[in-house]
Amino acid sequence: MTAAPPARRRRFGLPRRVFSQVLMMQLAIAAGTAVLATGLFLAPLSHQLDDQAMRRALSIAQTTAQDPQIARDMENTAPTVGGPVQREAERIRHATGAEYVVVVDWRHVRWSHPDPRQVGRTVSTDPSAALAGQDVMQIDKGTLARSARGKVPLRDARGRIVGAVSVGIAYDSVRSRLVDAIPGLLAYAGGALAVGALAAWLVSRRVQRQTRDLAFSDIAALLAEREAVLHGIREGVVALDRAGRIRLLNDEARRLLRIGDEVVGRSPDEALGTGRTTDVLAGRVTGTDLLTVRGQRVLVANRMPTGDGGAVATLRDRTELEQLGRELDSTRGLIDALRAQDHEHANRMHTLLGLLELEMYDDAVEFVGEVVGDHRATAEQVTERIHDPLLAALLVGKATVAAERGVALWVSDRTWLPDRLVDPRGLVTVVGNLVDNALDAVAATPHARVEVELRAEQRTAVLRVRDTGPGIPADRRDVIFTEGWSTKRPPAHGRRGIGLALVSRFAERQGGSVAVDEADGGGAQFTVVLPEALSDPDPGTAPGPGAGATAGASAGTRRPGAEAPGTGRADGHAGSWPGPEPGTRAGIAVEEDTP
Repeated sequence: MTAAPPARRRRFGLPRRVFSQVLMMQLAIAAGTAVLATGLFLAPLSHQLDDQAMRRALSIAQTTAQDPQIARDMENTAPTVGGPVQREAERIRHATGAEYVVVVDWRHVRWSHPDPRQVGRTVSTDPSAALAGQDVMQIDKGTLARSARGKVPLRDARGRIVGAVSVGIAYDSVRSRLVDAIPGLLAYAGGALAVGALAAWLVSRRVQRQTRDLAFSDIAALLAEREAVLHGIREGVVALDRAGRIRLLNDEARRLLRIGDEVVGRSPDEALGTGRTTDVLAGRVTGTDLLTVRGQRVLVANRMPTGDGGAVATLRDRTELEQLGRELDSTRGLIDALRAQDHEHANRMHTLLGLLELEMYDDAVEFVGEVVGDHRATAEQVTERIHDPLLAALLVGKATVAAERGVALWVSDRTWLPDRLVDPRGLVTVVGNLVDNALDAVAATPHARVEVELRAEQRTAVLRVRDTGPGIPADRRDVIFTEGWSTKRPPAHGRRGIGLALVSRFAERQGGSVAVDEADGGGAQFTVVLPEALSDPDPGTAPGPGAGATAGASAGTRRPGAEAPGTGRADGHAGSWPGPEPGTRAGIAVEEDTP
């Protein structure tokens, strides 16, 4: 037989739910408050009733002592049961509801008393203070039990003290008033306790809904788990309250946005400044997987509103993915270029084989020299004018891609860039993005041509990229540098609209500028100016080719025949610049000034 499981022992103690604990605490507080208020009210009530009784007795005594007939009767009569003083005192006693009204003379002999047998006897309590002219209030015990008393002196018509008047209020009546007040007081306290209990229940129900009926231990565990998740995930999280102020951000958000805890309590505009990232966090730009650029990082942002009127924004770092995507695009371009070169190489080998078979050896040697010299001239022409190896290699590689796509990639004769770049990788990104965009713009167009001009003006680098494509409409030139804006279809690996945004951000970070206008003869012309992009030259270094013309242009003069930027050719030739002649091989070339 299977043994029955042991019965679970029931535990007694505080409830685990927040709702139950809050309700119990509030009920305890309400009950304690009601008991305390009742006690605080009853404690002075007894003293107040005693004081009221003594003051009432003193008032009756003072009123009785003001009657001059009582003083005259005491001078002219004796203290008897049927005397005028006894009759007047009894009348006052019945009229006021006092327990007794006693009149004594200066010998302490009673002239009146509720008990007629006490008339003519000495009083049981000392009236010396009243006979000395003082008003007395006290709680004392006499022949008629405990009472609240008031004693005053009795004066004749000449103001001499001839006796005293003592009035007593039964203490049992005072006590009964106190006892009678307790039920009503308890009823009020019970009503207040009931209202407090109802309010406590309503508040606890609200707490129950807001805490999802969780226990304090569950809430603490959720808080610990939230902190672990927020600071453990590789995704930035920014929480905003209903007023749009930042109330929480995790470690990854601090890293991606380059901000710290000092921004908590501020709006995104105050914390980040103007920009698309700020607009996305503030909710001014809506959508899913919104692209934005912060510094050198490409971010994908999503914003989700919360039930309390706030919002939570998530940020994913897409910089490495974008770099990989661009490398993938470059690799595909190189593969296509290699495929084209392989096809062209096969054709050349067939041509060489035919020349050898025809025993045209001199023509074969000349043909091989032309082919080898053409490739050598392409690289040498670039490296003579661009001394930075990264930029030179980039343009040579772009020339191969351009040749495969039937585009002539030209380097302006004004190009001269020494090997003094402060951030060559950044400039490689700028040149690569602008050349890629230009190649895409002129693809499949007749006489396609892209011209690159790079020159140094002391420590400033000036880049100009022109193409013969359709150009940028004037009404869109202000938005083309916005993250996510593109006229091209997105690639398979991701999104577009990042390249020009990166160019703009890099120029702004270097304190420079980027502008777009219409090139002479049609197409687009992008101009990037980067101050402090080059380091100071070494003393004694000779200026390179074109340095004098560049310096002159930077001083406000132009080379002979040169037009203003954006209205003519940058190579010194007036008029529109033609594309490659039909039948010529597309590739890279260096423009030379015409004599």
